[in-house]
Amino acid sequence: MSSTKVAVYVRVSTSDQNTEIQKNEITTYLKVRGLNQFEIFEDKKTGTNTDRPKFKEMIRSTRDGKFEIVIVWKLDRFARSLKDLINHLNEFSELGVQFISLKDQIDMTTSAGKLMLHIIGAFGQFEADLIKERVRSGIANARSKGTKFGRPRTTDASKVIALRNQGLSMGAIAKQLGISKTSVHKTLSEKSLENSVDNIESIGSVDSFEKE
Repeated sequence: MSSTKVAVYVRVSTSDQNTEIQKNEITTYLKVRGLNQFEIFEDKKTGTNTDRPKFKEMIRSTRDGKFEIVIVWKLDRFARSLKDLINHLNEFSELGVQFISLKDQIDMTTSAGKLMLHIIGAFGQFEADLIKERVRSGIANARSKGTKFGRPRTTDASKVIALRNQGLSMGAIAKQLGISKTSVHKTLSEKSLENSVDNIESIGSVDSFEKE
């Protein structure tokens, strides 16, 4: 009888479903292979839900060296995405833990299964490269249409006012400072308002002084 310890992970999407089919098929398979030392971890959550307590417990136990094999009924019961799957498979590989997906006929305990791991990894890298390329193309296309990226430039009010005093138009100021005409207009308006307030305060001070 094999002393290999196996973690069995089963999951259903809703609370009104049950995991009996998954558990029966997996335990039958394990017994045929003489793998009788196993522990079942069961969640009733969706695959995209990160709050899977039994899944997390299984991963922790595997990291602690409690199990040598992790088996699931299907990949979609185990991973939330291809990236998630690859990350876990890579971690299992580093830990020396084998992985089996029963219905997908993926068995990392065999040479063919190890080859499948490399194929899955290649597809994952291909997907990541495609996403990067789409992002780069999207940015290039947006820039060609005048969209600017990065932090917005701050407006130096003193420079705006100095250029305005030199007789430059708002458009010319915006072009020279690399900012929008709206920013120029806003800066000049705020400065004009400040001057008005200062004048009012000065007048008020004089009136008060004269009354005294």
